[in-house]
Amino acid sequence: MKRNILLNPGPATTTDTVKQAQVVPDICPREKEFGQVMENISAGLLKIVHADQKKYAAVLFCGSGTLCMDVCVNSLVPQEKKILFVNNGAYSARAVDIAKAYGLDYIDLAFPVDGLPDLDAVEAALAADENIAVVYTTHQETGTGILNPIREIGALAHKHGAVFVVDTTSTLAMLPIDIEQENIDFCMASAQKGIQAMTGLSFVIGRTDIIEASKDYPLRSYYCNLFMQYDYFRQNGQMHFTPPVQTIYSVQQALQEYFAEGEQAKWQRHQAAMAEVHAELKKMGFREVIPREIQSGLVVAVAYPETANWDFDRVHDYCYEKGFTIYPGKMQNKGTFRLCVLGAINAEDIKAFFNVFRQACSIENENL
Repeated sequence: MKRNILLNPGPATTTDTVKQAQVVPDICPREKEFGQVMENISAGLLKIVHADQKKYAAVLFCGSGTLCMDVCVNSLVPQEKKILFVNNGAYSARAVDIAKAYGLDYIDLAFPVDGLPDLDAVEAALAADENIAVVYTTHQETGTGILNPIREIGALAHKHGAVFVVDTTSTLAMLPIDIEQENIDFCMASAQKGIQAMTGLSFVIGRTDIIEASKDYPLRSYYCNLFMQYDYFRQNGQMHFTPPVQTIYSVQQALQEYFAEGEQAKWQRHQAAMAEVHAELKKMGFREVIPREIQSGLVVAVAYPETANWDFDRVHDYCYEKGFTIYPGKMQNKGTFRLCVLGAINAEDIKAFFNVFRQACSIENENL
């Protein structure tokens, strides 16, 4: 099978064995056998974040990572309470849009997209409003590659009696996470990026006591309600509605491969790939937009070269024809593109990419 190297922020490159795991005999998803597959997946997800199975649950949903952003925002805010968004990028801004769509009472504590949130401002916002019940932020803002200080934000949330929710879509199963050490009450992701499965399954990992308390909160969504999905699986061993059957078999295989590789070895692989990205960008004279000390090590935002000849689309298309995908940036008023090391790739793949990237830049008269 042709292997494409995806350096976009997801979906990411997968192994052939994960792809092939989808080719299974047809099965009704209401069979006990299939329910056991999902139960095993949930247990594996808890293990990835070192969660106590007596205190946390992994709740599976059919959809993209954004679906579980929706789930957390609409399900976890009690009546007449507020949600505070610590927002320094496009993905926390998306969560703000979800709150707007539901008519929730919210505070958008917005910061510049090229820096970290101000923790003093976060604490001041919490101290000023006792109605804040939930604090929400994004672990890695994938538009910039900034890694946010979630442990510190979570400590502030807990100090003021709020639940802490983190979008870990682009860090989970790559950057090691211990859910309790990081002060996380709820996190979410899709099964595609770090886990390296196929698209179509997402999940929320969260405290069961809070999930069970949320049954008395306003029902703002029927399909995307956290308690309803959790409770239905607990009672029936099934998703409330039809799951993505073949995708789930790919997740089962991807989890086996994750644990076979190991948490630390996998993170070291991602780090080695990003080290190669940094080295090659420096050789070519490209400028990284975000200071290295606040980068995640998984995504780098690169400034367009200051020349009239640069054409990102043509460079992208040349690389794409050679089996490599790069992706435009997500920073307003700044011309950037992104290189990401999220999937089943390694440092050798990055070296191969830069051989092609140099050719593309040379053709564009960008021999930097």
